[in-house]
Amino acid sequence: MRCTLCDNLAHPFARVEDRDYFRCDTCRLTFEDPATLPDRETEKTQYDLHDNNPADAGYRGFLAQLADPLCERLKHGDQGLDFGCGPGPALAQMLTERGFACRTYDPIYDPDPAPLDQQYDFVTCTEVVEHLHHPSREWQQFSQLVKPGGWLGIMTRWLIDDDAFARWHYRRDPTHVCFWQPDTFAWLAREQGWQLILVGNPVVLMQKMPDS
Repeated sequence: MRCTLCDNLAHPFARVEDRDYFRCDTCRLTFEDPATLPDRETEKTQYDLHDNNPADAGYRGFLAQLADPLCERLKHGDQGLDFGCGPGPALAQMLTERGFACRTYDPIYDPDPAPLDQQYDFVTCTEVVEHLHHPSREWQQFSQLVKPGGWLGIMTRWLIDDDAFARWHYRRDPTHVCFWQPDTFAWLAREQGWQLILVGNPVVLMQKMPDS
């Protein structure tokens, strides 16, 4: 099996509920067998169960885990993109309220590709990267979207307990197909020229170095 992120060799990691998972020897990504990934209809059915109301205080508090440390590092006038914004672009609204204009893109709920044709001072991906079927492709896209010196802000639960993987709530979501750990982000930082800041599970900030 070849890794869906770095294309290096991966080995069997676990078999749970008729789903096979592999782990890359190089970047340490853990991912589901590409042959059994959910189709778009299955994904949308699961996503529609989520309540992403921008007016919900609890949801805004959840997103603030990323918004707060990101905003501390932004400059007046910085503009961004919320990649994978979902049906209720709450994070984009929160960032705009703080003075940082933020466009949105989502392959299901906001599929207009026009926002993908420019670069931004920051790009956010909240509860997105665990859904990626082709993470190598999306990470190249993230690198193109972020200006040199700009920021990529990610929220995803890190896989830090292999023994608990089978019963982990994050794995049980049928649309969660790849699982990230600090070593994976560190590999990406080295390979693509990012400065890595592990804010704490589940938040990662990565700054694109000016010469990358």
